[in-house]
Amino acid sequence: MGIHPRHWRTPVAAALTSALLTPVPPATAAAASTGQGTQGSALAAPCTAAKDPTLAKDLSRDLKAALAHRSGTVSVSLHDDRTGLTCDLSGQRRYDAASVAKVLILETALRRAESWRRKLTGWEQRNARPMIMRSDNGAAWRLWTDLGHTTLSRFLRRVGTTATTLGYDGYWGLTRTTAADQLRLLGVLTGARDVLRASSRAYGLNLLSQVRRDQRWGVPAGMPRGITAHLKNGWLPRATHGWRVHSVGAFTGGGRTYRLAVLSHDNPTMAYGVRTIERIAQAVHRALNKGRAAGQGLTPQSEISEISDGSVPGAIPDTSSPLDNNPEP
Repeated sequence: MGIHPRHWRTPVAAALTSALLTPVPPATAAAASTGQGTQGSALAAPCTAAKDPTLAKDLSRDLKAALAHRSGTVSVSLHDDRTGLTCDLSGQRRYDAASVAKVLILETALRRAESWRRKLTGWEQRNARPMIMRSDNGAAWRLWTDLGHTTLSRFLRRVGTTATTLGYDGYWGLTRTTAADQLRLLGVLTGARDVLRASSRAYGLNLLSQVRRDQRWGVPAGMPRGITAHLKNGWLPRATHGWRVHSVGAFTGGGRTYRLAVLSHDNPTMAYGVRTIERIAQAVHRALNKGRAAGQGLTPQSEISEISDGSVPGAIPDTSSPLDNNPEP
């Protein structure tokens, strides 16, 4: 039985860390942030590039520096088409997807339309646009329900995801995913021609480039002018693992295309998770766009809301907001 797409306000702020039912042991938290312990080998040199080993070495060092002294659990996956650079830091760790699941929903709707030899219907477009551009949860629920688990699962298999499992019933925000699988899903829009036609890929990228301003934090940080960010974010606090803060995006322009997925949880606040992601993003953009000044800086803390994205219903009904909990900008 599906859930009604009503949104709820979840308790936020730093009280979440003290309320965790399964606290992260200090050694584990340190391993996630500094790369020591069980993840040491992964973080010591997470990047490789046969065409440019110096780039890989430098970015591995810069990622380690970006995560130094940061608590929480973080996964990073990156691919640059020009150099073949890939970075993988705990890319197979699984997280609640929260609102980044909307990329999967959009792509599945586009693939279904192609398989039925048609374009998106007016109804599908009227839901796809607000679902991506302003993270409308009611629209996501309607498309998720209309597509159904069978169609969504078939699409995941076609893309080649290895660890993404759909949320049960109508709980699309509880889809479990990895940074590596999010990179594969972004690749559907940037180059997987056997999955979607050029017109569908362009449509999806265009929507992701129009995410409203207050939701454009995360992976665009440090991006130079002349580059276009096609992104989707997720921000969800729960009783265990604190805030899930995710940001995934494809970047085009300046003669290159690259994809970056950063997933995290165990963040004490949303702002803390955003800052961790943006430190990683700055390192990536600086490495791939040497000599070009950053056109987008860090998101001011005053502009981070600390209100859940509403992708999973909480315990306290939010009666003061419309159903989508995301009014037009």
